[in-house]
Amino acid sequence: MPVPVPELGAFNYVPETKEDLDWADLVTLDLSLYGTPEGRKQLAKELIEAVRHHGFFYVKNFNISQERVNRQFSLGKQFYDLPLDEKLKYVPEGLDNGAFNGYVPAGRRILEPVSGLRDRIEIYNIPKFNGDFNHAHPQLVQQFLPEIEEFARSLHSEVLDPLHVILAIALELPEDYFTNIHKYDVKSEDHLRYMKYSKYTPEENKKIGSQWVQGHTDLGSWTLLFRQPVAALQIKGHATGEWKWVKPQDGTITVNACDALTFLTGGYVRSTIHRVVSPPKDQEHVDRLGLLYFSRPHNDVKLTTIKSPVLEREGFTQNDFERSGNPVPTMEEWTFAKQKWQRTKNIVRGDPKYENAQILPGFQEKVHA
Repeated sequence: MPVPVPELGAFNYVPETKEDLDWADLVTLDLSLYGTPEGRKQLAKELIEAVRHHGFFYVKNFNISQERVNRQFSLGKQFYDLPLDEKLKYVPEGLDNGAFNGYVPAGRRILEPVSGLRDRIEIYNIPKFNGDFNHAHPQLVQQFLPEIEEFARSLHSEVLDPLHVILAIALELPEDYFTNIHKYDVKSEDHLRYMKYSKYTPEENKKIGSQWVQGHTDLGSWTLLFRQPVAALQIKGHATGEWKWVKPQDGTITVNACDALTFLTGGYVRSTIHRVVSPPKDQEHVDRLGLLYFSRPHNDVKLTTIKSPVLEREGFTQNDFERSGNPVPTMEEWTFAKQKWQRTKNIVRGDPKYENAQILPGFQEKVHA
């Protein structure tokens, strides 16, 4: 049953772009098929097509109403309307060393050294509600915590658990293989995120090459991105290497596969390279608000390649760490190594020492142009 909550104002979505963009042709998984063995087999086939050849895909019919999603966008907007001094009270201690739950202010990266233009990305991360994490929030957020918890848990039961079962079927593993290492009540660094990209002027966009966030991969298992109509997300095709726009589709969540699944499958599931660019001209005047959820395996899971009949047949038996002979990290070790790299302060875009840094023995990061 929905949790009774205080009133939230409406969230007004801006109109979709009318520009003719080069949209990616992505797979859509219809979770209404999940209820039968035949449906799950069909979804498993479609999922492998998505994670092997596209990287991003959509899911629909996931049993979470648009009204509940809209309320989260409204809450995110109201959070970012708070005075900066209030938001800064919730910057995590140890941010420079990889801590990430709480408020991450804009301006930590220098995007163009001559003008000194910095990023305009603000992040607010809310961790799991399983007893492992402290929940200190502004009063605005605090009063809605029961609703936020319900929403986050619903993402597990209605979206992530089905995806994990479908992936297990695709790899000819027991159906509970991945759900057993992604249980909500076990410690992992999952989090819900409200994310704001504040706009640049057309002249500023030219100076930064219209790239707000350079090409990168996410570190966990799956990233869930809720539809919002400001076009800015692009993906790099696994086969073509070409950048294409990701279209906001009504009634869907956009999902991408991430690094942990790449390690666990010896590279069979391909972590998606994506970036955020300036919106088309008819949306260039607005800020972009994102609602996301980041799924990660339990902290104590070691990221060794799993034993799967499919992976054995296809020759995916070692990941980067195993091939290099270096120690394979746990998910916790991997998370904080990459987060520390991602949160490095005052980095100038284009610095090769940063963009190609070895963040753990056996793994070199890469920023993708």
